[in-house]
Amino acid sequence: MDYQFFQDITGVISAKFSMDHEAIGYWLNEEVKNDLSLLDTIEENYEKLKGSENQWELIGHEYTLLLDDEEVMIKANQLSCETEGLEEGMSYYDNESVAFCGIDDFLLMLKDYRVFVIENR
Repeated sequence: MDYQFFQDITGVISAKFSMDHEAIGYWLNEEVKNDLSLLDTIEENYEKLKGSENQWELIGHEYTLLLDDEEVMIKANQLSCETEGLEEGMSYYDNESVAFCGIDDFLLMLKDYRVFVIENR
């Protein structure tokens, strides 16, 4: 999972992620928006479920985060595509709407994001 954080001339911090993980960047930009207390909440809830079969869900305005002991899924709340009627071999492009990654990679990315936000305040 490749990603980049940047700050524009107005001071807004944004994230851009590689293909297959684009939804994570959109989630950071739309739901987190530099709110480090939200990162604390995510990390605290992960610690509570670590080693169990439980899951934790954070429903936002545009995206929902679902994490368990091994994996993270971020998906757009409006994600609902009918695949019937598509020609054979065709599919919807949904990389901007849903992404999966391992929990270790996700937590490392959150740490990098936190550092970037703090350094650029």
